[in-house]
Amino acid sequence: MSQGPEETVETFGYINLTIGMLSKDDNISKEDIYSHLTSVIQNTDILDNAIVQKLIYYASKDMRDNNVPREIRMLAGEVLVSLAAHDFNSVMYEIQSNFRILELPNEFVVLALAELATSYASQSIPFMMMTLLTMQTMLRLAEEESMKGAFCTALEKFSKAIYKYVNHWRDFPYPRLDANRLSDKIFMLFRFIMEKWAPMTSPMQTLSIVKAHGPSVSLLLHREDLCEYALGQVPWLLNQYNDKDIDFHVTQSLKQILTAAALYEVALPKDLKRSIFINLLHQVCRVPEPPEKENEMEASSCFLILAHSNPADLMEFFDEQIRSNNEVTRRGILTLLRSVVNAEEPNLRGQITSIERTVKVVMGDLSIKVRNSTLLLIQSMCEKSYIEAQEGWPLIDYVFSQFVTCNRNLEKPAKPNSHEDEAGEKSVRATSLEVLKRLDPLVIGMPQVLWPRILTFVIPAEYTGTLDCLFNIIRSLIMAEERKKKNASESTALVISTGVVKLPSPQQLLARLLVISMLASVGKLSGVGAIGLLKLMPEIIHPKLVNLWKARLPELLQPLEGKNASIALWEAMLLQLLKESLWEISDIAWTIQLSRDFNQQMGSYSNTSIEKKFLWKALGTTLASCQDTNFVSSQIKEFLTAPNQLGDQRQGITSILGYCAENHLDIVLKVLKTFQDREKRFMNRCKGLFCGKKSLSKTDVMVVYGAVALHAPKGQLLTRLDQDIVSQVLFLYGQCCQVLGMSVMNKDMDLQMSFTRSITEIGIAVQDAEVQGFKFSYKELLLGYMLDFIRDEPLDSLATPVRWKALIAIRYLSKLKPQLSLNDNLNILEENIRRLLPLPPLESLRNEGETDKDKEHISFLYERSMDALGKLLRTMMWDNVRAEDCQEMFNLLRMWLVSQKEWERERAFQITAKVLTNDVEAPENFKISSLLGLLAPHSCDTLPSIRQAAASSAIALFCIQGAHLEVERLQGLQESLQSDDVQLQLKISSKIAKVVSKLIPSGEILTFLEETLDGLESLSAPCSTACGLWMVAALKEQGAALEDQLLEILGIIYYHMPLLRQKEDSFQFILEAISQIAGFHTEAVVANLLQKPLPFDRDTKTLWKALAEHPASSSKLLRALTVKLDSGLEDDLAGMDAISVACAIQEVVSVGTPVTSLYPQLFTLLLKLVSCTLGQKMPTSPMSSHRRRVMQQGERQQVADPCRLSTTTLKCVQVQAMREGLAKESDEGDNLWTLLHGPSTHHLGVCALARSMAVWHQGVTVDIMEQLLPSLTSSSENYRITGTAFFSELMKEPILWRHWNLRDVLILMDQSAWDSNATLRQMAIRGLGNTAAGAPQKVRKHKQLMLESVIRGLYHLARTEVVCESLKALRKILELLTDRDVSFYFKEIVLQTRTFFEDEQDDVRLTAIVLFENLASLTGRRWKIFFAEEIKKSMISFLLHLWDPNPKVGAACRDVLVVSIPFLGLQELYGVLDRLLDSQDPPRARDFYRQFCVKLAKKNQEILWILHTHSFTFFNSNWEMIRSTAIKLTDAIVLNLTNQYVELLDKEQLITRLQALRQDPCISVQRAAEATLQTLLRRCKEMNILP
Repeated sequence: MSQGPEETVETFGYINLTIGMLSKDDNISKEDIYSHLTSVIQNTDILDNAIVQKLIYYASKDMRDNNVPREIRMLAGEVLVSLAAHDFNSVMYEIQSNFRILELPNEFVVLALAELATSYASQSIPFMMMTLLTMQTMLRLAEEESMKGAFCTALEKFSKAIYKYVNHWRDFPYPRLDANRLSDKIFMLFRFIMEKWAPMTSPMQTLSIVKAHGPSVSLLLHREDLCEYALGQVPWLLNQYNDKDIDFHVTQSLKQILTAAALYEVALPKDLKRSIFINLLHQVCRVPEPPEKENEMEASSCFLILAHSNPADLMEFFDEQIRSNNEVTRRGILTLLRSVVNAEEPNLRGQITSIERTVKVVMGDLSIKVRNSTLLLIQSMCEKSYIEAQEGWPLIDYVFSQFVTCNRNLEKPAKPNSHEDEAGEKSVRATSLEVLKRLDPLVIGMPQVLWPRILTFVIPAEYTGTLDCLFNIIRSLIMAEERKKKNASESTALVISTGVVKLPSPQQLLARLLVISMLASVGKLSGVGAIGLLKLMPEIIHPKLVNLWKARLPELLQPLEGKNASIALWEAMLLQLLKESLWEISDIAWTIQLSRDFNQQMGSYSNTSIEKKFLWKALGTTLASCQDTNFVSSQIKEFLTAPNQLGDQRQGITSILGYCAENHLDIVLKVLKTFQDREKRFMNRCKGLFCGKKSLSKTDVMVVYGAVALHAPKGQLLTRLDQDIVSQVLFLYGQCCQVLGMSVMNKDMDLQMSFTRSITEIGIAVQDAEVQGFKFSYKELLLGYMLDFIRDEPLDSLATPVRWKALIAIRYLSKLKPQLSLNDNLNILEENIRRLLPLPPLESLRNEGETDKDKEHISFLYERSMDALGKLLRTMMWDNVRAEDCQEMFNLLRMWLVSQKEWERERAFQITAKVLTNDVEAPENFKISSLLGLLAPHSCDTLPSIRQAAASSAIALFCIQGAHLEVERLQGLQESLQSDDVQLQLKISSKIAKVVSKLIPSGEILTFLEETLDGLESLSAPCSTACGLWMVAALKEQGAALEDQLLEILGIIYYHMPLLRQKEDSFQFILEAISQIAGFHTEAVVANLLQKPLPFDRDTKTLWKALAEHPASSSKLLRALTVKLDSGLEDDLAGMDAISVACAIQEVVSVGTPVTSLYPQLFTLLLKLVSCTLGQKMPTSPMSSHRRRVMQQGERQQVADPCRLSTTTLKCVQVQAMREGLAKESDEGDNLWTLLHGPSTHHLGVCALARSMAVWHQGVTVDIMEQLLPSLTSSSENYRITGTAFFSELMKEPILWRHWNLRDVLILMDQSAWDSNATLRQMAIRGLGNTAAGAPQKVRKHKQLMLESVIRGLYHLARTEVVCESLKALRKILELLTDRDVSFYFKEIVLQTRTFFEDEQDDVRLTAIVLFENLASLTGRRWKIFFAEEIKKSMISFLLHLWDPNPKVGAACRDVLVVSIPFLGLQELYGVLDRLLDSQDPPRARDFYRQFCVKLAKKNQEILWILHTHSFTFFNSNWEMIRSTAIKLTDAIVLNLTNQYVELLDKEQLITRLQALRQDPCISVQRAAEATLQTLLRRCKEMNILP
């Protein structure tokens, strides 16, 4: 094996590493190293010389080291020998250097030399002389057995190498050496060993000598001078045959000697030869221990050599030994002869006669093993042409006789057979058949041996088992002869006459071959062979048949091509061939003889075999073809009076007379009548037997009449039917049913079966006659009998075939005229169905059987009965011309198809499959949809048989209508239903549904859907699921064409919904169905669903959601609803339709339906709907009376609130819009929707909704604004409010002003600001105010218009909302204007603003104060003094409201005070205000007021007095805090007024008020009043003024 450079380097590295390890004294690792080195060296092409030398050194050293274990020394020797492939000379030198004269070498050195001679013979020969000379000097020194064994081994290997050189010296690459010198040395060594060592050796050494003996003697035989000595040593070798451990090596050496003797043509002495024969035969036939297999094979090889060199002597020896009657010896010789024959030794050809003679010696041996060996030898002799024409036939006859003998011994043994004997006989029989099977009749000499004597084995029954082989042999012989006729100038045709051998007659051959041909129908080779022989033998049978059979037999063979023919068809074809052949021969005598030959062969077959059944029919056919009526009549009489000769008398006589009646009806009926009349008296007395057990019974005759009717010529049958056949059958049946002269029901099964059979055959015969106008008068009577039979059968068992046979009879009778009425047919079918389908399960029926055979019989009856019922139903149904009648008949199976018992369902479906499949022709207008909906879902039933039957039935329905189906695909799917995987079943059922649903007639879809919906309600889970799959598939395929039936379909679905809701899986299919319909007819489905009462019930809501989720309808659904909603709100009025649409939209959107494309329109429409339904009431609708409703426990019918429903829909849309990024979360949260549907808060909700608009989606928001613009001028006040509120919030968005022209909206807002509706005015004013944020330039441009509208709102005192909104708007607008812009309105604004400082509404109060603060910047020069005066008047409000209940108001007051102080020139007050603003712990009101008044008193006593004069009004404030702070401010004022102003105080009034306030409910007020009163009194006291 060549190595690459990289591998070579790696190998060298490994070897170098190994050499380093070999230098160590580690014996454990050396064993592994040497084992692996051998492999490496042998697989390496090139080794470095230095490496080789090192390895030689270490291997030689370890091999010779006695301290090294023996195993390692052996391995080292192997490595050393392996290295010779790389450097032979160095290895040889190393070994020879340790192999020296007169020195006893190391044992392993000798063994290494021997191994070199074996492995490298060509290179070793030149060294051989030196080696042998040296070895010769060493033998005397050897004393140890191991050393002697090594020298023997060396002698063995050296002898073999020299022997090879002697015989093949031309192949050696150097000049020829003197081989005699080498053989002389071998002779000397061998002689020394044989003389010195052989006489006194141990068994181990003996084995070594035996191994060396053969090669040494073989080498010496080539020398004439040494030949005698060599042969003289052979007896010693033969004498070693006493130890089985060395026997093989003895035989092996003997084989080498015999081979050399044959090669050198050395004649063996007679005594030696015989001794060799005996010893070798003993090795093959050793007793009692069997020989070792390898030793036996070597001995057989020796015999082959002897057969080549001494054939005559060997055969003489075999003949002598085989006569010894020793079984083992005979078997051994026969086996050896077989191996010799198989070897085709040319020298043995002259001993054929001797071999045959030897075989004949053992033909009488009864030993199974000898018989088996004999057959095998005959087989080999036939194959190798070792049979002569003169002596060979007994050998062939022996093969057939052994087959017969084995059968006889197995069937009727002379003594009880042991298991071993039985197995042996079977083995011999099998061997005989194998011999015949492998027999080549065309081997040289075999045709002369075989023909025509081989024909003698065709007829006898005992050779039936050999017919397969026999027919092949005969066919080969005949075909070979036919070829010779065509190719040779002279004919060598086979002849029949052979002297003493009695050959079969042509009639016997025809009878035998015809009967055996029947077996071809069941696939037996003998049957095919028989029909093949008939094709080749027409001349032998009868010359007239040549042309007929040449034409007919090829046609006859066609059904056999590729598969078995139907038994009935094949039988009919053979009988027809027989008829035509007899007609062609037209020889009465020949035909009579054939009938007799048929009769003679009756005993050759069992009564139950198909051959016997055919034989009866062939005999009947032959009699029918016979023109001698007297002979026919006599034969029939003979069969009637002695039927036992036929075997099964009933079957035999029935078949014969039936087939005979085909041409001799009158004769048959006449003989039957005569026979009945002659036996009448005895028949009446015996009630069932004519003449004892061997005669025909009444029942038998009854059956005969049926067979006669069945085979009678159709033209003659009907005229004789009633009187001569049916009446006779009824008479015989009546006789059998009489007891003491009275008619009773006879429940004898045989009688019932025979009567039923006869009636069935009569029915078939009448039907086949097909005569127009013929009416069978016995029809109703016979039907009654059959139904009575069926009724009397038990419903809990199936032990008899009465049901089965009666059903068949009813089927044929039903076809006959006169036709029965529909009711009669239904009654017959119902009766039969009720007597079969309720039977217990098949397993239970089988358990009634006691044996396995009984159980199999029950299974057979069950299958046949169900098959018969199916055929009956099929016949009666499809023979009807009215589709309605067919449907009525099929309805009889409905209850069984949905039975809770799966075995009943299984039977019903199997029957249904029989009715519907296999090329049914249905009446016109036959409807399939109801049946399809009933059957198809069961393709997922529990049993594979039900699933298969359901699928095939469903597919067959379409075939009935002539639909073109993908047959192969459907068949593949149907077969897959065998799987028990439910999911796979559903998948396959769905695939079938998709394939065939498109073929359902559109006019029948409604019926189909109704059937599947019923199945969804009532069937098991898998079948229910299948119902749904089929329903959806049908709608998917045909939905587009269902527009005319849409309302009915939807009505059916709605009707089933309440109950199906309880089955979640089934309910999903309802939703899928609606969705599929909607995918084709969205508008129609939507319109239908919108008619549901509000609020929608759970089912309706679920339907809407399902439509939304379904791909087929979701894309169209929301758009259709949007269009409907738009049309429902055209007049800005909302009716019931619009609200229904809104509710539908809510359900559709709630499942996540995208709203992006429709969002602007949906939003505006729903907002409009909310607006239009504000405050509306809607009467509750009663539950729909035309549909079922299943309400959950505690569930109540809801009362509809139109606005709430609309708001909920809008909320749903808005939530979805937020998910899609079209809107944002409202600042009001969920409160938004509460505000929106409240009439008083609707506008606030709209504003909050507007604020949730995602204005960054300008396109969406602009679309909404465009669609909502008409709301500003709507005739509906609510809608105007809604639109105005919405736009009022959007007016503050600059981006919308940029992308859409809001000028028109601004104008409309201004107009609405003057509207009489306060809410509308409020929203309009808000919009005007928000314009300041969205479009400041518009405010400046239209300032006058806007200011007038807003200021007007300040006068709407009845609605503070309007006022507040006006204040806010003014604040926003004024921020954009200058003092000049506002100058004209400034005073009015200030005065109106001040009026709201004390408003109860926090928002109004706060807005007014903030606005007042803003006005400070707009005073200009003109209004500065005016504003300062207004500040003085307002100062009291600002100071008191610093502690306003609303902190925002307090903060605003602080801010306005800071702004107002400069107008009064009171900048000193900033410090006080700063402490109020900046301090983390603000001062109390009393302290603040005192500090403030101290500063104010010093600066301006007038303002302090003004504050006092205005404070009285706040003593009555509704807010406790304001009352308290007003009192505290008064305290500070009183404390800081100058004496002059104190005197001006209305002390009496002040004291009165303070005293009143001391009774205030608020404690803080009481305390403040008390403190202020004390301050006043103290001040008066200081000034000496009376209070």
